[in-house]
Amino acid sequence: MLAWSEIIIRLLLASLLGGLIGLERERKDWAAGLRTHMMVSVGSCLIMIVSAFGFADILGTEHVTLDPARVAAQVVSGIGFIGAGTILFLKQGVVRGLTTAAGLWTVAAIGLAVGGGLYLAAIATTVIALIILWALQPL
Repeated sequence: MLAWSEIIIRLLLASLLGGLIGLERERKDWAAGLRTHMMVSVGSCLIMIVSAFGFADILGTEHVTLDPARVAAQVVSGIGFIGAGTILFLKQGVVRGLTTAAGLWTVAAIGLAVGGGLYLAAIATTVIALIILWALQPL
């Protein structure tokens, strides 16, 4: 089981990293901004923590097997519903919100990574995502 301090650190880091990406979306006044991105990231982090460590008391019980990857896979699938709500079809051939939907999917993955203790992967993904959103936007 994780120490309570480690749980708090993971949840705070996930909210911070999700917030950095959400801040960029908020700056552009998209439907899913700072708070939405933070909530998706911290929620995904908690789900991973619960999945990986929340059932430690029953591990070792006969006929009980746990697979934390199953829960992570459901987060990835489920976040599609939230992302779909940010996509707008304005008129024939004009679609908006795809980048915001992809950002929500990305912060969910970041939250899962932090929840699983993969801090470097989560931080690197956040930096790469911000580069994509800020540096490539003018292109």
